[in-house]
Amino acid sequence: MRVECADNLAFMGAIPDASVHLVVTSPPYNLGKDYESRSSLDAYLASQAAVVAEAVRVLHPRGSICWQVGNFVDNGEVIPLDVVLYDIFAKHDLKLRNRIIWHFGHGLHCKRRLSGRYETVNWWTKTDDYTWHLDPIRVPPKYPGKRHFKGPKAGELSCNPLGKNPSDVWEIPNVKNNHPEKTIHPCQFPVELIERLVLSMTDPGDTVLDPYMGVGSAVIAAEMHGRVGYGCDISAEYVSVARERLDRLAEGTLRTRPMGKPVYDPNLPRGGH
Repeated sequence: MRVECADNLAFMGAIPDASVHLVVTSPPYNLGKDYESRSSLDAYLASQAAVVAEAVRVLHPRGSICWQVGNFVDNGEVIPLDVVLYDIFAKHDLKLRNRIIWHFGHGLHCKRRLSGRYETVNWWTKTDDYTWHLDPIRVPPKYPGKRHFKGPKAGELSCNPLGKNPSDVWEIPNVKNNHPEKTIHPCQFPVELIERLVLSMTDPGDTVLDPYMGVGSAVIAAEMHGRVGYGCDISAEYVSVARERLDRLAEGTLRTRPMGKPVYDPNLPRGGH
């Protein structure tokens, strides 16, 4: 494990070529939030291009890049960042495997357009021979125990007993004030979101890198599952929080939302979700 308060290009520059198995991150959206400075869209894309180039350099041939973004909003106009970032990744001959929709239930309420309730994770690979494990991220089938009615498989289970493919739409709560993982960061990753990526796209012992680490959720997800987490952030305060969370993980006292926990359980009292 290695976490530092550092510029991401400097941090990544010290990482050997082709040594990282998963680069997973959520860069600033250029919205002018407390943890970022707002620039022109062209300047933002240029800065992203430099980081993506380093991500490609350090990526293992069987590795994956998962770039999680939302929208850039300019004077009321919505610009999907994964759309404008597409060419930057494609120029490196990366291949887009999925555009994962991360759907969540809470956020700011818009007055002159529909309220945004999803962001995207674009999953890119360097080659066609990439690491992929579906079984660890399967979800419960809609009709467990359903069997074939007729034909040569009559009476046999019609679904995989391990569960079904979770599809490319993921319902995972975002980290708001009542979330067990909430820290000082206004837009932190839920650990569960990264757990799915780590478990499906890496093997135990592999290296996972987050060049915009924030408070360390990606590094935590990696370390939880026997991977080696690397991360950096320019905010010393966020890095300090990340280290505290990792210490609690090592002690067994870190609270995270369990992977696969239902988003809504009608049998629980209100506020118990």
